Formats: sequence, C-alpha cells, structure tokens
Amino acid sequence: MNIRIPSCLGVAGLALLSAGLAAQAQTRPGLESAGVYADGTLGMAQQPARGAPQTGSVFRVGQWPTYTAELAPGKGRELVLAHCMMCHSVTYITMQPPLSAATWGAEVHKMISALGAPINETDAQEIVAYLQAHYTPETRK
Repeated sequence: MNIRIPSCLGVAGLALLSAGLAAQAQTRPGLESAGVYADGTLGMAQQPARGAPQTGSVFRVGQWPTYTAELAPGKGRELVLAHCMMCHSVTYITMQPPLSAATWGAEVHKMISALGAPINETDAQEIVAYLQAHYTPETRK
C-alpha cells in the first residue's frame, strides 16, 4: 500500500497515523483468506469442510478451477478452437443457451465485422455450420 505522508505532519502525527493504520488493519472486516486458481475440470475442486460460524463480516474463498470446456466432436471443431480461442475460451460458447441457427450465424459474423476476428469467409461458414450442428435447441445434447 502506498501512502503519501504530508511533510507538515511531524513525528507525533506520523506516530498517530501509523497506530491508526495498524488498528484498522487488525479490525477491518473483509477477506480473511483468498482462493487459489488451479488447473482441473469443473466439479473436481475439493471443498474444505464447513467451519464454525464466524462473527463479523469475514468470508473465505476456496479454490476455483480453471478449465476449458469440451466442445462436441465434429467437422469444424478444430476451426472453432483455432479461431474462437484467440479472443475467448470455448466456455463462452458452451455456456450460451441453445441459440437458433440464424443467431449463431449472426454471432460469428458479428465477431468478424464488429470485433475484428480475422476469420475468412470459408472458415466462418464452417464454424457456423459446426455451431448449428451442435449448439441449437434442436441439436444440443
């Protein structure tokens, strides 16, 4: 933490400021311990046993898994991995509600035209076909 101390504060004022900061650090409610981001698949993070209730506004954060969702196998999957993961994880695709075929086409073309994804039209058509084959209300498993 960087704190600017005015030069006019003096030794006594510095001592009071120092004591106040130390007291605040000991009594301030908030984060008691932080989580750790670890590799693994979703559902594999081990949760600590529930502790006794704490008083005050203290909370703990356990480990959060970092993982890449699995895309459905099929023609176009490798193009999705190659092009889409340049900007976002494939979890962004799998967490969407099942979108209509037209919406997937619009989404891919929005990524190209509005967001600048460097995808040629041939690859874009194959990516759209893949998404329509696996992630629409009719095709999502």
